[in-house]
Amino acid sequence: MKATGTCPPRKPVSKIIWSLAGAFLGIYLVALLGNYIERIGIHSIFLIGSFGASAVLVYGAPMADFSQPRNIVGGHVISAMVGVTICLLVRDPALASATAVSLAVAAMHFTRTLHPPGGATALIAVIGGESIHKLGYGYVLFPVLAGAIIMMLVALLVNNLSGNPKRHYPVYWL
Repeated sequence: MKATGTCPPRKPVSKIIWSLAGAFLGIYLVALLGNYIERIGIHSIFLIGSFGASAVLVYGAPMADFSQPRNIVGGHVISAMVGVTICLLVRDPALASATAVSLAVAAMHFTRTLHPPGGATALIAVIGGESIHKLGYGYVLFPVLAGAIIMMLVALLVNNLSGNPKRHYPVYWL
């Protein structure tokens, strides 16, 4: 297949720096909260892989539909609920993985909360191992809801500190 387009130009350094700052702060705060929770005796996982992908969206492309608050929070929470439910109902890991991700995508579409990292959040509920499975529906609240809210709050702070009006966040709430 012949490609006909050209690679877009690199983003301005200022946008790269704002993206870097947001991604660092968002992930760092989620990790710090996880460390604090563990120190007070609650053993829960707070930093999940799908938050890395969320950081790329909410700090690197804050104007995208996928990056808006309803999408980051709703997409993660809905996908986590789907993933945990499927993990409890379907014993075959391959079938559970495919079912969780596909149903999470459909659920996010129906609720207008499509957030691509949500697919990973659903998958993590299935393949995340015993530490994730022991959380059950608690996985939806901690780490998913708490982490998504932290990432969104950092996006509100960092993206609105920029003097660039094309970076002001969010585009919409609901």
